[in-house]
Formats: sequence, C-alpha cells, structure tokens
Amino acid sequence: MTRISIGELSRRTGVHIETIRYFEKVGVISPPPRTEGGHRVYDDGHVKALGFVRRARELGFLQPEVRAILNVNGSGIDCCGEVQEIAVHHLDRVQAKMRDLAQLEALLAATIARCAAADPTCAVIDMLEDPTPIGSR
Repeated sequence: MTRISIGELSRRTGVHIETIRYFEKVGVISPPPRTEGGHRVYDDGHVKALGFVRRARELGFLQPEVRAILNVNGSGIDCCGEVQEIAVHHLDRVQAKMRDLAQLEALLAATIARCAAADPTCAVIDMLEDPTPIGSR
C-alpha cells in the first residue's frame, strides 16, 4: 500500500490541501490514519476517491450528491438505480440553467443590438437598472 502525504495527495489529484482537509471534515472522503507525530498518511484509495470527487464537482454535482454517490454500497441494478436517480435530478438542474442562459443570451444580444442605434441613452445601463426578473421580460 502506498503511503503519501497530504502535499503529495494534492499534487496527484490537483485538489488544494485546504479542500482535502475540508472534504475530510464534512465526510466526503474518509479521514486517513495518522503517524505518531500526527501527520495524515493517505493511500491509493484516497487518491482514487479524491479524483472521483474532483471529477464529479467539475461536472457540477453538488457536494451532497457526491457524498450520496460515494456512500452507495454494493453493485448491480440497485446501486446503479440510486446513482441514476441522482444524475437525473442533476440533469434537470443543468437543463434549467441552460434555459436560463438562453434567455440571458437573447436579452444581452437584443440589448447590445440596441446600442448600435443612434440612441442617446445606453441600452446596457437601462437593462441593468431594470428590476424586472430576466425570465419575466
């Protein structure tokens, strides 16, 4: 079994040391054993788990979702079904964000196009001062 320091774990996974400690504190990854001097000693399992967590976060999964996926025990259809349910909810959030971004894109494009006209007021400032929610415009 490979024994590595927190600094080496950080280098191997690209995750900052403070984030590793935080993930331990909140239970996203298991706390490692410590040396007699109190230093954390990680192994290949921590490298794998932290890489998994980093990738899941890059894909936008929320911390509780990542923890839930990591806590799914077993294998097979039941396990996959639990993970699939989490992924479906995540996909719903991603699609909602995409709709919101499409509305934002249309609003910005229309506003910027108004700037090209010979208008003494600034369309972008007018848009920013408008308190109407974007989805309501």
